[in-house]
Amino acid sequence: MRKKQPEPRKPAKRTLSRWQSFKRLVLVAFMSLSLLCTLAAAVVIGIYSNLAKDYDLTKLGQMPERTIVMDCNGAVLGRMHGENRIIVPLSEVSPFFIKALLAREDARFHSHHGIDYKGVLRAALRNLKDRRVVQGASTLTMQLARNSYPDLDDRSLHRKLVEMMLARRIEKACTKDQIIEHYVNRIFYGPGIYGVQRASQVYFGKHASQLNLSEAAMIAGIIRSPVRFSPFRNYEGALKERDDVLKRMVETKMITPEEEIAARYADIALHAQPAFQSQGGYALDAVRRDLDLILEQQEIEDGGLQVFTTLNKDLQDAAEGAVEKRLSAVEKQRGYAHPKKVDFDRTWDGAQEISSTPYLQGALMMLDNNTGGILSLIGGRDYRQSKYNRATQGERQVGSTVKPFVYAAGIASGFMPGTYINDAPIQPGEIDGADPGWSPQNSDGKFLGLATVTDGLVRSRNTMTVRLGNYAGLNRVLELLSNAGFSKPASPTPQIFIGNLGGNPRQLTSAISIFPNQGIRRRPFLIDRIIDKAGNVIYQTPVLESEVITPSVALLMRNILSQVLDRGTAAALRGTYGFKEPGGGKTGTTNDYKDAWFAGYTDRVSCGVWVGLDKPQTIVEEGYGGTLALPIWADVMKKAVALGYKTEAPKVLLPLTKVTLCRVSSQLATDGCGHAGTAYEESLPYDLIPQGFCLEHQGRAAPPPRHMQQQQQQRGLIDRIRGWFR
Repeated sequence: MRKKQPEPRKPAKRTLSRWQSFKRLVLVAFMSLSLLCTLAAAVVIGIYSNLAKDYDLTKLGQMPERTIVMDCNGAVLGRMHGENRIIVPLSEVSPFFIKALLAREDARFHSHHGIDYKGVLRAALRNLKDRRVVQGASTLTMQLARNSYPDLDDRSLHRKLVEMMLARRIEKACTKDQIIEHYVNRIFYGPGIYGVQRASQVYFGKHASQLNLSEAAMIAGIIRSPVRFSPFRNYEGALKERDDVLKRMVETKMITPEEEIAARYADIALHAQPAFQSQGGYALDAVRRDLDLILEQQEIEDGGLQVFTTLNKDLQDAAEGAVEKRLSAVEKQRGYAHPKKVDFDRTWDGAQEISSTPYLQGALMMLDNNTGGILSLIGGRDYRQSKYNRATQGERQVGSTVKPFVYAAGIASGFMPGTYINDAPIQPGEIDGADPGWSPQNSDGKFLGLATVTDGLVRSRNTMTVRLGNYAGLNRVLELLSNAGFSKPASPTPQIFIGNLGGNPRQLTSAISIFPNQGIRRRPFLIDRIIDKAGNVIYQTPVLESEVITPSVALLMRNILSQVLDRGTAAALRGTYGFKEPGGGKTGTTNDYKDAWFAGYTDRVSCGVWVGLDKPQTIVEEGYGGTLALPIWADVMKKAVALGYKTEAPKVLLPLTKVTLCRVSSQLATDGCGHAGTAYEESLPYDLIPQGFCLEHQGRAAPPPRHMQQQQQQRGLIDRIRGWFR
């Protein structure tokens, strides 16, 4: 019998044992790796959560926005400084836009807590497949975090991790609606456009609450690349983005297919409003200049302030209209030989700014007499074409509008309204400091002989003004002009008495206001107060005032200047232009009709108007201040009265005493003055009553008033006047 061979051993168990060992090893390794990853993740989360705590969440709602500028009644004039953003509450944003935004940027916004893990996985797989970053995983909250803190604006992994942890922290601190509100107000929509409100205004000319579905989808679609897909630059691209958003809104069941079709075929009308508008023109530019002096640089950059100005928007609009209407009429006159604005407008390219315009220009300023606040400021006819502010910058000869100040100096020196001055040619050597051959003429080429101080100003007689200024003294006149707000001339000469003095409407208007203000000049200002975002008044302009002339001199000057409107060079105001309110003023015209002026006042407001060409030339033959500037003044002042700046008849605040004076000596009259026919009665404030009696005419003195028992003779005045009559 053959011996049975033993069966060979099977290695299965050993093989199985090795496989099990390998599996256990792999499992241990995996678990160890998982544990390490978990620990690493925990460490990373801990570290970056800690870093996220360093960010101040209150800054989420602190967004630079434009400072709003308002008139004295709270009407908006414009915005400036800060970022071009207007913050609006979520309740004032179209629901269509909110749905479009979420569909486009974060469809699971209401179900995650700052990080969309499904989105992260989806983006990772997509990027792995395409071997490049083609899809992000940022939630709306993460985008808000990145846009709110400048140091998170880079593409590093470190930044992304901080952003994610910060998003989780934001979600715990804010409601979902608060996050959306911060986001829609902060979002960038292209150069100079921030937030949904400004985007809605710039692109469609409407409030964010008025966006329809098609418009909302379009501006939600361009968020990722607002420059590339701007409807103004790439309308077809913007339409494609809109359609993608609408499709996504259907997929997420935010709208129905029928609504999508209707929105897809809806007409979109672009408003094409500039991102930054030159709102307010010259007035707003002047406000900006003042703000730059008042505010710190950080306050300027942050913006978001409320600036209440002294301007009245209705008056500002009326003044702009009056300047354009009246100057356009001048350009249509026969004999007008300069380029017309309407013709210049046809050739202007709409972009080029010019410093000196070829057409007729005008400027105006109106002040509130009680405070010095500027109610209206017009620096030219078109701010887009020329930003040179003719109301506040530069100087032009003011012509005869300087004469009231010369006469005020004369009255303060002892002359009375009824005193005679000789309207005759100036003799060589007669005027101190003048060239021997200087002999100014009157505008009508005539001389009237003896006339009163009142008539000299009412009829704007040059020779009389020069003689009165010479008596008062050049230094005294210059001091009064300086105190009234004019700049000191580089070369002071007696020619200043009749208008060889530089000035602008701001200076002239401020100066003329001393007469209705009882001799007080109140510094003109534009900004009333500034309020910060918290509602605190951080700046308020004080009313600053100083006495330029005494109340008594101001009273007599008001009496004279009122007659300029009734029967003098501005008499057309009462008839042709229908301005009947009590007031006073003075016209001004420079040599060869290069500048036309009118400055006047009521008890409530003062206003100065200039008309001329940027390069001084004859405007038009016989282009007097009373024919070119006066009509503008009348239009604006009538509007002021209609708006409530009503005037009252002048009130005599000073006690007056009736005295008899001599027209020759300007002293108390004697019997001899009566015989000579030079005596007249005048009611004067106490401090202007002469202290002496006329020595020019022989006779017995009339009894002095009771308060003048001690007589003081002023021979200097009499001696100077006597020479005029020899």
